[in-house]
Amino acid sequence: MSPRSASVNEELRRRSRERLLQAAVELVGEHGFEATTLGDIADRAGSARGLVSYYFPGKRQLVQSAVHRLMHRTLEEALEREPRTQDGRERLARAIDAILGLARDRPVLMRQHMAGLLQAEGFVQCPEQRRLAELLGDTVARYGAQNVSADYPMLRALLMGAVYAALVPGVPMPVPVLRTELFRRYGLEWDMGVPPEVEAERGAEQGDVSRFFATEERPGTP
Repeated sequence: MSPRSASVNEELRRRSRERLLQAAVELVGEHGFEATTLGDIADRAGSARGLVSYYFPGKRQLVQSAVHRLMHRTLEEALEREPRTQDGRERLARAIDAILGLARDRPVLMRQHMAGLLQAEGFVQCPEQRRLAELLGDTVARYGAQNVSADYPMLRALLMGAVYAALVPGVPMPVPVLRTELFRRYGLEWDMGVPPEVEAERGAEQGDVSRFFATEERPGTP
């Protein structure tokens, strides 16, 4: 039996990593960070437990990468949904609604993520986090920012603050109130993006996150 080609091995590694990211999102969202073990994640992903450490230094890094993947794919989907638009103000409204929507729809997962950012390692620099930064930076640029390098961190900080405020146990602020403040700051009309009343009609919660994790075989892969 001939050995697998380098491209096949690379594809198998990609799909294995994607399954781990998906399993981490699902399990932490269901049970919380502390109650989820690396073994649980490996079992859900159908991977060998030792394989987790091949891709990630530890559980915190795995979970951060997984949440950043969910965030950037949620944002990407919101920015590119029909009707597609190049209008910078509409795209910023969609971005705000996408991130606030995660706080509303996945409170356990996002609360654990915010707590993780306050740990010693802070942000995990990974492909998922870099893609999220690219999308938000592009959104700020299309909005018309004159200094993206300064305005992108401000948008990131405002979104993180809003998510934190929405998730504080015992005293959470309503997402529509936070949305109003962000829209006011950026001069956006209420009917841009996905207003809460429209989101409610659509059904906010979409439990299946598999569309955000490309574990299927890519076209042309042996």
